[in-house]
Amino acid sequence: MEKDAIKRVVLTGAESTGKTTLARRLAAAYETVWMPEYVRLFVEEKGRLPVPSDAGAIARGHLAGEVALLPRAHRLLFLDTDLLSNCIYNAHYFGHNPAWIVEASVTHQADLYLLADNDIPWTPDPGQRDSRDVRDVLQARFEAMLVARGVAWVKLSGSLEARMRRAKEAVDRLVTDA
Repeated sequence: MEKDAIKRVVLTGAESTGKTTLARRLAAAYETVWMPEYVRLFVEEKGRLPVPSDAGAIARGHLAGEVALLPRAHRLLFLDTDLLSNCIYNAHYFGHNPAWIVEASVTHQADLYLLADNDIPWTPDPGQRDSRDVRDVLQARFEAMLVARGVAWVKLSGSLEARMRRAKEAVDRLVTDA
């Protein structure tokens, strides 16, 4: 299948909202591949949190990971975050975004965004997560960004089963409309 025929579905939202679990389960349900959140891999490899000068390397790493997975994808590629997330976190933690990352986040938008709601319990992840208080602020920014960009998106709330049901409905519509 050609790269352009693969539909990209991004799980997005604040920290500790179940994105990784959903991406993994959706990929299994649709018999395709998924990409873990690149910044998590970056932090594990470097053994430290990102600094402003890491923004470009993180964005390039994410894009390279997507390209590497496309040949293995079947109709769909599920992504645990994308450059939109990079933009929100760069602005929050560093106060700015390199212009090329903002531009790439617009030109490289997904076919569908699934916004994982923050209505589930906070799970600490030392060295990776900020705090439950910041989660609420960031969640509002994710939703505002999706609205402002006018992209196709669906909010996933409730239990894992409810989220999966809602996600599958949205993904099925995406595949059917294609």
